[in-house]
Amino acid sequence: MTRVVFLLAPRLHLLDLAGPAQVFSTAADFGHGYELTYVADEPEVPTAQGVPVRAEVTWPELTPGDLVLVPGWRTRGLAEPPRISAASLTRLREHHAAGGMVASVCAGADALGRAGLLDGRRCTTHHDVQDELARRYPRATVVRDVLYVVDGRVVTSAGIASGIDLALHLIATRHGPGAAARIARAMVVYARRNGDEQQASAMLRHRAHLSDAVHRVQDLIDARFAERLRLADLAAASGCSERTVTRLFTAATGLTPLRYQHQLRLERAEHLIGQGTTVESAARAVGFEDARMLRRLRSRSGVTSLGENRG
Repeated sequence: MTRVVFLLAPRLHLLDLAGPAQVFSTAADFGHGYELTYVADEPEVPTAQGVPVRAEVTWPELTPGDLVLVPGWRTRGLAEPPRISAASLTRLREHHAAGGMVASVCAGADALGRAGLLDGRRCTTHHDVQDELARRYPRATVVRDVLYVVDGRVVTSAGIASGIDLALHLIATRHGPGAAARIARAMVVYARRNGDEQQASAMLRHRAHLSDAVHRVQDLIDARFAERLRLADLAAASGCSERTVTRLFTAATGLTPLRYQHQLRLERAEHLIGQGTTVESAARAVGFEDARMLRRLRSRSGVTSLGENRG
């Protein structure tokens, strides 16, 4: 039996907590020995979404095989008054010193930093506070725009949903990728992502515009990026002429529709390659006739070809 202790701070984000908790709870349902415990400095913890959460104020006895995880909380900056008591931070530090693993989601990394557990380590957090985390803990190496970072027995993840990726990674490390895949499937998780994948996908990075016509075109490309799409199809989706849709799309996203489609294909191919798929198979899976175009795109994006799995 492994105990997973969630250390809760006021105004915690529900998904920072619920995502990892669901992973370990589902693992327990499948016969893996996990017991979940929730501790806090007060018995009732207000959440950012308005639903109060009950917690224990007395910590359980921990063993080195147990995990302490700190979900993040709503904050306008990490320099706000401490949200976790010195006593709780001491328990966190003592657990790690005894050989235990500690983890965080989003702003929860600040708690690890206050406990002195980020010094000399690689870590990450939500992109909105990663610069501030680096300033606050200059002896840490903040890895920007990744989902999670594992440095020994200190594991940190980005914001909100990335806590699911972190928890699935820990399951895969302990029980194998098959167990993690089974849990992800039960949770209807679209894909189990690697830690070095970007926090915002290509589908989201180019959506910060107000053009309804371009959003409709992106919806079509997102759904059918592995297919050969005609400009006429994109024009029909946007309700504009072919010439106009290209002009609007480029103005809104900085990319042509074809370059946007290639970004989606490249990102999906990189995910497949990271899971062990050969470059040739990944290229075919995302819609390229062969691997030559994929290799060119990877080269332009700075992705090394070393260690490619050629099958």
